[in-house]
Amino acid sequence: MVDRLVNSEANARRIAMVESCFGSSGQPLAIPGRVLVGEGVLTKMCRKRAKSRQFFLFNDILVYGNIVIGKKKYNKQHIIPLEEVQLQGLEDNAQYQNGWLIRTTTKSFAVYAATSTEKQEWMAHINKCIDDLLRKSGKKPVVNHAAVWVPDNEAAICMHCKKTQFTMIVRRHHCRNCGAVVCGPCSSKKFLLPHQSSKPVRVCLYCYDTLSHTKTEQIKGATAPNAGPNAAANAKSNNNTQDSSAEDDSDDDEEQKETHDEPKFYGDGDKGDEK
Repeated sequence: MVDRLVNSEANARRIAMVESCFGSSGQPLAIPGRVLVGEGVLTKMCRKRAKSRQFFLFNDILVYGNIVIGKKKYNKQHIIPLEEVQLQGLEDNAQYQNGWLIRTTTKSFAVYAATSTEKQEWMAHINKCIDDLLRKSGKKPVVNHAAVWVPDNEAAICMHCKKTQFTMIVRRHHCRNCGAVVCGPCSSKKFLLPHQSSKPVRVCLYCYDTLSHTKTEQIKGATAPNAGPNAAANAKSNNNTQDSSAEDDSDDDEEQKETHDEPKFYGDGDKGDEK
C-alpha cells in the first residue's frame, strides 16, 4: 500500500508539513520515492528520564524530534536509516509498559507507546518498512548495534570496580561497548568501534581487554560482541534503558504537556491518498 503513495499529492503535502514543522533546524526530507508511512508521539527514554518525542516513520528512515509546540513545531531533528534498525520488544514492568528497543549502529534506546495496540502497530509498520527496504536493496540486516546504556539512577557505584560511589563530583561514565555505568579510572581506555564512530571511544577496562585480545587473535575487521559488566543486562534488554548517545537529548528542555492522540499510519485504507 505504501508504493501507491509515492507520487501522490497527499504524501507530498505531508512531507512538506513535516519539513515546515522542523523549519531551518531540520534537514530536507522530500526526495524521490520517499513516503511518510506514519507519525505519532512516543515516550523516549533519555539520559535522565523519559520524555515525549514526535516520531515520523518514512519508508526508508525514522525521524524524531523534541516537541516545542504540539503538531506545529519541533526541533533537534534526528534521522535514523531504517537499513540499520533492529527492533526488540520489552516486557512490561510496574513503571513502564508497551515498550520496545530501537537498536542502531550508533545508538540504541527504548521507546514506549500509550497502549499495547499502538505498540503492535508501530512495531509492525517499522518492521515492514525494514523488510521491504532490505528486500529491494538486496542488503543483509546489520549485525552490530550500539549497546543500550544502563540509566544513571540504576548505578550508585561503579559497575566495574564495585567500589567507587558516584556523587555530584564523581561523575558517571558509560562504556560504549557494553553500556555499563563506570567511574573515570575504570573507563580511562579508548577503543575503535567502527560501527559507532570513526574515532576511538570510551570503553570500560573489561571491554578494552576483551576487545584488544580479540583483535590480536583474530584480525577480521569485525567488532567483538558486547562483553563488559553490562553484557548480561543488555542480553536481557532491561526495560529501564536509555539512549546510548549522550549528546542526543538534553534534559534541560521543557517538555510539552499534550493530550494523547493516536498515531496515524497512511496507506491503510486512507481515502484521498492518491489525489
